[in-house]
Amino acid sequence: MNPVGDTIRLSGLRAVGYHGVLRTERETGQEFRADVVLHLDTRPAARTDDLDRTVSYADVAEDVVAVLAGEPVDLVETLADRVAAVVLARPGVRAVEVTVHKPQAPIPVEFDDVEITIHRSRAEPSGPAARDVEEPARTVAPEQVVLALGANLGDRTATLRSAVDALAHAEGLHLTGVSPLARTAAVLAPGQDPQPDYLNAVLTGTTTLAPGRLLELVHAVEDAHGRTRTERWGARTLDVDVVAVGDRVIHDPDLTLPHPRAHERAFVLAPWARLDPDAVLPGPHGGPVAVLAAAAPDRHGLTWLDGDWRTADVEDGGP
Repeated sequence: MNPVGDTIRLSGLRAVGYHGVLRTERETGQEFRADVVLHLDTRPAARTDDLDRTVSYADVAEDVVAVLAGEPVDLVETLADRVAAVVLARPGVRAVEVTVHKPQAPIPVEFDDVEITIHRSRAEPSGPAARDVEEPARTVAPEQVVLALGANLGDRTATLRSAVDALAHAEGLHLTGVSPLARTAAVLAPGQDPQPDYLNAVLTGTTTLAPGRLLELVHAVEDAHGRTRTERWGARTLDVDVVAVGDRVIHDPDLTLPHPRAHERAFVLAPWARLDPDAVLPGPHGGPVAVLAAAAPDRHGLTWLDGDWRTADVEDGGP
């Protein structure tokens, strides 16, 4: 798993969570504990005595506890996988071993603990990396990148703030701009039940990750924040879309660039234009972003939230 053999172990991280299939578990909560082993190369930090050359175990601990206390799930398997995803989103972590303990599980016999241990590694291909093993992990030079974030479940502002922080610390991605926060109605499929409004933001930056690897990264960040993919256009705790990478035009089952609907969505275009009034969306439906935003069908349903949402709570007007 880790040729260097270096590990950082965090034991006994704990929080009250509301995970489980029983109604009583969701209502009253119980303590969950996690042990996490990070596999990494500590030699650069050891040679320089520089914290930036290693992984902050304090930050990892906060991430893990946030998952334990976060969005409820039915299974400890799912909880363990979310812990692994948030740890692997940290730069420098090559692999992780996660053990989740549920010592108060509703079992009708005497017992000491219920635990599950999983192993996850960056070397395990999934998604676009699995379908295209020939794609290099890195590009030759940094490319401009635009990401669109949205959330309409849970504490939307806190989730978006946490996602920006995770992406800002991701290896191979450098953020240069974060837009103001916009509030928009959910886009629904015909016959779909109403949903809470979305809070949306756009990030700009540069990346040395190949597009498929970038998609893998944003999926890991989504998973770490409780994203499920059970319904097309369903409500979600977090949505992170890759809108554009440089001038690339890609048509692939897993990734289309530019995003195929970006040109008609004000909740992407308007925040992007706020960041860069001269931005241009590439591709066959592209053009000046500000012009596209002014003509987008959903432009009249967009409202801006006041305040610096990155550092303080903002008033979002309810659901």
